[in-house]
Amino acid sequence: MKEPLQVLHGYPPHDRSLHALLRSRADTLADAPFLHMEQGDWSWRQLERAVDGAAAWLHGRDVAHGERVVVVARNHPGHVILLLALARLGAIMVPVNPDFKRDELAYILGHCQPVGIFCGSEQRELAAAARGPAGPWVVELDGARGEFDDIVRTAPSAGIDGGGADDTCILIYTSGTTGFPKGVMHSQRTLALVGEMSVARVHLQPWDVMYVVLPLFHINALFYSLLGAMTAGARVLIRSRFSASRFWEDIDEYRVTQVNVLESVALILASRPRSEFRPGHALRVAYGVRPGAASVFTGEFGIPLLINGYGMSEIPGFLCNPYRGPHKAGSMGVPARHPDPALPAPQTRVVDDGGRPVGAGRTGELQVRTPVIMQGYFNDPDQTRSAFVDGWFATGDLVRQDEDGYFYFVARKKDIIRRRGENISAAELDRVLSEHPGVAQAAVTGIPSDMGEEDILAVVVPRAGGAFDPHALADWCRTRLAAQKVPRYIALADALPMNATHKILRKALREDPSYLSAAVDVSAQG
Repeated sequence: MKEPLQVLHGYPPHDRSLHALLRSRADTLADAPFLHMEQGDWSWRQLERAVDGAAAWLHGRDVAHGERVVVVARNHPGHVILLLALARLGAIMVPVNPDFKRDELAYILGHCQPVGIFCGSEQRELAAAARGPAGPWVVELDGARGEFDDIVRTAPSAGIDGGGADDTCILIYTSGTTGFPKGVMHSQRTLALVGEMSVARVHLQPWDVMYVVLPLFHINALFYSLLGAMTAGARVLIRSRFSASRFWEDIDEYRVTQVNVLESVALILASRPRSEFRPGHALRVAYGVRPGAASVFTGEFGIPLLINGYGMSEIPGFLCNPYRGPHKAGSMGVPARHPDPALPAPQTRVVDDGGRPVGAGRTGELQVRTPVIMQGYFNDPDQTRSAFVDGWFATGDLVRQDEDGYFYFVARKKDIIRRRGENISAAELDRVLSEHPGVAQAAVTGIPSDMGEEDILAVVVPRAGGAFDPHALADWCRTRLAAQKVPRYIALADALPMNATHKILRKALREDPSYLSAAVDVSAQG
């Protein structure tokens, strides 16, 4: 097995622009297979040609440097091709959750002002409704007309190289405490660096096969899996969505060696019938399996190595348990280093509410300095400034650090709920629930889920007069929110707990068992 730096040095050097990264691998690997999806297979050279065609088409549509193009679809080759094609122009891809409702997508379109939208056929009506009558152009990725297939066959034209390593290439929208998503900007250089760091994190090899079941609007699949495989020159198998019943069949058939999962995915697989398991698999590393499923993955599934870490949309892949250990149960690991020791090392500090560093074993907020960090929040200089304290990025997460430098997650300082691998803003859900005509006031909180991460409890104060149906409120939410944002439990109350300054005490909602015991589980209807 090659060391990470040996893997990177096995290819021609490049300037860490995405176009140069692709060319470096395509010139070396040429007709070797790279990308497999339901829609077909692409060698490195075929992918390069498809990117050339898409870049030429976009250039012909006058997509200019710095302009945004939204992709709202289930995992599709278009995610990969458009990311690279837009980067070649110096333009920006905005991947969006395909389960968003009209208002959620309309907010993002209004905020980032894209020139165009690529969507799946399932999302065509959603895109048309959210864009309005005079909005950006819309192209179906998988429509019967085959327009995207024609796009990637467009003849390359002169003058389409306008993107460099330090140009923004992607906006990842993430929830915040304001109740409205923020667009996290990342440069091409950051994506290339994160890919190179992923080689070190799981010792990716050119012969590896990476399996992607997580969505390509998320940093895990895009930054860690896709860019990691690109950087290593490995092969990547991407499914449109996670299928528990097909998981082991794919692992065995394609001789998969690496996979990234969420805690909820790992728990689902651990609970599935063992008749689906294929004991002759080649899977050697799984990233993201938490302690609740670890014994099944190592003992019953026979996967020799489980790696865990920590990252945010703003600081992808920041912490990681070292490949060669020690691996501490429940730990998020230590700051992840780039394979090249000449590059700057990340820095951390854990501070109390007054900004004073706390010692080992004490709880405080994690703040970081790292070369792999967002460029800022799109069109939001105030939020960008407030994200930093004296040059340190404030994660908003409470952690503790042991004597060996390993970090352990304690709680979220911000009102963010973690559900199905997504950060969900409590303030956003408060706002949507309060728009219901029968609701006087509402507040949500995260509570522990039996599938890992959190479920959502909503506590609602109804308007005076008339009966109130929690199931009807849940149905109302389903027309306005993505499925993972809809509360599972709804409790009615005469008033919400407040502090002296009339701020809602979410901690009381979470810790007082009477709210959950009085709640109705509305998940049966969705």
